[in-house]
Amino acid sequence: MSIQEIRSNVEAKMEQSIAAFKNNLGKVRTGRANPALLDNVHVDYYGSMVPLSQVANLSLIDSRTVGIQPWEKNMGAKIEKAIRESDLGLNPSSMGDLIRVPMPVMTEERRRELTKVVRSEGEGAKVAVRSLRRDANEAVKKLEKEKLVSEDEQKRSEADIQKLTDRYIVEVDRLVAAKEQDIMAV
Repeated sequence: MSIQEIRSNVEAKMEQSIAAFKNNLGKVRTGRANPALLDNVHVDYYGSMVPLSQVANLSLIDSRTVGIQPWEKNMGAKIEKAIRESDLGLNPSSMGDLIRVPMPVMTEERRRELTKVVRSEGEGAKVAVRSLRRDANEAVKKLEKEKLVSEDEQKRSEADIQKLTDRYIVEVDRLVAAKEQDIMAV
């Protein structure tokens, strides 16, 4: 494996870490409605548990309400039950074929708790990125030990990997700050 392959490999993995972090941030509730909050809700569909998005169409009715349109009429009650039993603290209500899920207003204390959760997720993402940096640097050192690259190339590569790491750490900080601002907005 060459230095260029190591670098492109670590960059791809860091990109995946950031994508996973963004996905986790999408699941943290803000004051506004977001259909992604219901991604982890599973519904009993003829004996097997399937994600809500596979049995219904999810949409935003307004900034505080998610609308769920089941594809089969008999699924309405099961969907409502699954949402109530999830630990999201949501209370759906039926209006004909449409299930409305209003988002409760969050208290200041709850907002502060969620910002702590977001910061914790951010630290986890930073740890993942730094771990990838360490692995890449070890791979480069191994190449240098095997005399496949010079010591100068090793130092340049480590500096390049550090710049890459710094760029992704800044991205994590930016995402955390944006999410905190989103949570604290009333």
